[in-house]
This record gives sequence, C-alpha cells and structure tokens, in this order.
Amino acid sequence: MNSAYLYVRVSTDEQKRKGYSLPEQEDRLMRYCEQNNIEVRGIYREDYSAKNFNRPEWTKLLNVVKGRKKKDQENILFIKWDRFSRNIEYAYQMIGILRGVNVQAMAIDQPIDFKIPESTVMLAVYLAVPESENTRRALNTLTGMRRARKAGRWMSTAPKGYQNLSHSDGRKFIAPKQPEAAAMQWVFTELSKGVYNAEQVRKQAFSKGLKCERNNFWKIIRNPVYCGTIVVPPYEGEEMYFVKGQHEPLVTESLFYEVQDVLNGNKRIPATKVTSNEMLPLRGFLECPLCSRMLTGSASKGRHSRYYYYHCSDNTCKSRFKAEEVNKYFEDDLINFQLHPGISNHFKAIVLDVFKSEHRDGLDERKVIADQMEEQEKMLSNARKRFMLEEIDAEDFKIIKSECNDALRMLEAKLTDLPNKADSLKTVENLLNLVVEKYSNIQLHYKGASVAEKRKLIGSIYPQNLCFDGKQHRTAYLSEPLSLIMLINKQLQGIKKGEKLSFDNLSPKVARRGIEPLFLE
Repeated sequence: MNSAYLYVRVSTDEQKRKGYSLPEQEDRLMRYCEQNNIEVRGIYREDYSAKNFNRPEWTKLLNVVKGRKKKDQENILFIKWDRFSRNIEYAYQMIGILRGVNVQAMAIDQPIDFKIPESTVMLAVYLAVPESENTRRALNTLTGMRRARKAGRWMSTAPKGYQNLSHSDGRKFIAPKQPEAAAMQWVFTELSKGVYNAEQVRKQAFSKGLKCERNNFWKIIRNPVYCGTIVVPPYEGEEMYFVKGQHEPLVTESLFYEVQDVLNGNKRIPATKVTSNEMLPLRGFLECPLCSRMLTGSASKGRHSRYYYYHCSDNTCKSRFKAEEVNKYFEDDLINFQLHPGISNHFKAIVLDVFKSEHRDGLDERKVIADQMEEQEKMLSNARKRFMLEEIDAEDFKIIKSECNDALRMLEAKLTDLPNKADSLKTVENLLNLVVEKYSNIQLHYKGASVAEKRKLIGSIYPQNLCFDGKQHRTAYLSEPLSLIMLINKQLQGIKKGEKLSFDNLSPKVARRGIEPLFLE
C-alpha cells in the first residue's frame, strides 16, 4: 500500500452517544499512514448518516477515484467498517463499484485480507453488526415514540401554530406560537362557516402571518392535534386510535369536526347575505303589491341631492315608493312591538316556562346526540355479529368499524362542548334580559342601530316578506314571540286604570315555536 484516501465520518447522534469526533479519527488515520509510509492523497470529512451512500463527501471521493486517468491500485482508509456503511446490501454494492475502478476499501481497526476466501465471513460480521445496531436503535426509538404518543405527547416537529419546547427535566412538548396560533384559530373559524373554500382561506391567512403551501395546508387542517388529540398509528396488529394530548388545543373538538364536515361536503353552505345601503334597510324584505316580486332599492340623482326609492325588481312594473316615507312608516309601526315595562317579567316567565317544558319533554340537543351515538353503537354491534357469522369479510368490517368510530368521536366532541341545563337556562335568561332591554324602547333602539342590526331586527319580527302598497303593509306571518307582545299590548289597551292584567288566556304555546327569532341581537 503506497497511497490512500482518508475518509472520516460521524453522525450527530453518534457524536453524542459514543464521543466520536472527526479530528480524532483523522489523527489516528494520519498516524497509521506515517507508520506504514502511506502517501495521503486526500482527506474527506463527513457529518452524515451511513444508512446509504447518498452523502456529499463520499460522492466527491467516488467521483475522484472514478475519474483517475491511470487505474492503478488505490485505497480508501477509515477507522471501522461502520464508518463505511451501516447497511449490508449497500456496502457490498459499493465494494463492487470500487473494485471495478481498482480501489480497495479498508478499515484499520478491523483489517480484512481479501486474498483469503474465509475473510469474507469476517467482513460479513463487521458489516452486519452496525446494521443490527441501527435496526435495534430504530425499534427502540419507535417503541419510545409510540409510548409517548399513547401518553398524549407530540413527538415530531411542531405543526403550524405551535413551537417545540422542553421542560426542565428534558421532556419535550409543544406550545402555541403567535401569531401563527391566532391565524390557525381564524382559519378553522372561517372554514366552519363554509363561505370560502380552503384555498381562499389559505390565501387570506397569509396576511395574518400563516405561511403555508397548498399541500401542507390541506394536511394541517385535517390534523386533530389542533383540537388537543394525538393520533396513535397502527402497528403490529394494533389498530389506530386517538388519545387526549398534553398540549394546549387551539380549537374545540366540535369546531374541528365541524370543519371536517365542511371539507367532506356534509355541511350545507349558507346563502349569500343581502347587503343594503343605510337609506334602504328594508331592501329584500318588501314585496311588490302588483306582481308579488321582490322590491329592490336604488338612488336617483337630483339637482341638489340623491333620492332613494324602493321599486320592483321587474323593470316593466311601475311600483315605486319613496324610501324616506317607507322607512318612517316602518319606524312608526314599531311602537306596536314595544314591550310595556310592567309586564316584562311576565313575558320572561312565559318564555322560560316554554324552555323548561321543552327540556322536560326530552327535546334538547343532548338527547338527540345521545340517540345518534346509540344508533352508531348498534350499527357497530350488528356489523360485529355479521362478521362473526362470516356474512361480511374482514375488509368490510374494518371499513364499517372505522366509519362508526369516526362518527362516535365527532358526536362525543359535540356532546362535550354542549352546555349543561343550568348553563343553558342561565344563557336564556341573559338573552331574555337583552330582549327586554331592546324591546322596551324598540323605536329608539332601531333608529340608533347600524344597517346590519336593523336588518336582523326586521328579520326577527317578520320571518316572511312584507307587502307594502304605499299606505300600509300586510304580512301572512308574524313571529310568535312578537305575536305574544302584541297580544299583551292589546290587552293593556282594554284595561282600565287600577285593573290587573290577566295571563290566564295566554298559553305558553303562543311563544313556543318562535323563541329563536326573538334572540337575534
């Protein structure tokens, strides 16, 4: 051996565990060359894993030995065979490539005399030991990661909106990272509305500090880690399942699964909201008295100002009313819905009685969800029986089981986020106080409200469109909470001074079906 190339390699984890270092290997190889009068043609230092030969420095060295003009005998020296490779298949393949260009790979601590046939047995041992170490290490790592996942810990790079941190004892965890965390919360909220598709939301989120490519965005909005759930993947016959994570969730489980319904096409997209000019708050609520079409609104430019009109959407129809007069008529008509301060407590008592009655009858959402969960469990039980009787094969049973478990998980999340009856009753009481406050002086509240609030108020009073003929309006249906108010006001008008208002003829059924429109803010 007259000359050789020196190859030293270390990976980061080896340096931590075994204390390997590039200078130490290089120093030993240089002393070996000096003692044996070997000329060093080059030193190649590598900080890379040996699981394959896709390594920058090794590629340079291979190109050098392949590009020699004279194919004289050449050598590549390293400390041990695990510096050369940790994969038997790739190692033998590379040894063959080197022999093809008359180059010999040699380990100074584990020398092999290739002239002796039995030496190949030792080579096999030297190459097998590093690979077995790698395989055992990988298995231990996988087992440890699964154990950590089962305990609810996230064991890889933090997803968008989180950052990797460590406890004082060295245990790693993820925590929200701003502003990405707030951007991810906004993303899930917007997706749950179903107004914009995922790509539109992604582009809008970019301005909020969320930088994410399209393919990765689809992955993260499907990842349950954001609702505090860790996925334990299947392994050796053990099925995939979900555990509660130790990290702080960014969104609730119900919101996360609501987004999944939108992405899967299981949630109906809401209709486009009608916007209106502040001078045309009734636009979209009025019908034409001549052709029953919808009245729209627009402005006409006058000599000194712009004048607004409600007119028929059919250009051939001549229905046309001054917006100022129609708006004033509607504002004056609101006095019919003003709630008398003296009977506000009676009104709240009636609505609360209806709410309690519906919950006693078992019509609350909790019972509905519980019934749905029972139905899914029955489906799963029936599929299990059919599988045992060999009426369905294993693949079909696996699909049914997965679908039922997904449905149960979503229903459990919705059930968890539902408030209990005491909280629901408190919420209704707070909403009723707000309603009483607004309807006790409905005209003043309407005049001071924004266009959006005015339109909400109009929609809560009149679920169906109004037909206005220029002097008065008529409607086929009035929301029943407002019918109750009008009935109370009508009784008040017929009561003489000093008499008490009787509620004997006011059944709770009057307001039973119209509670929700009354709660619009």
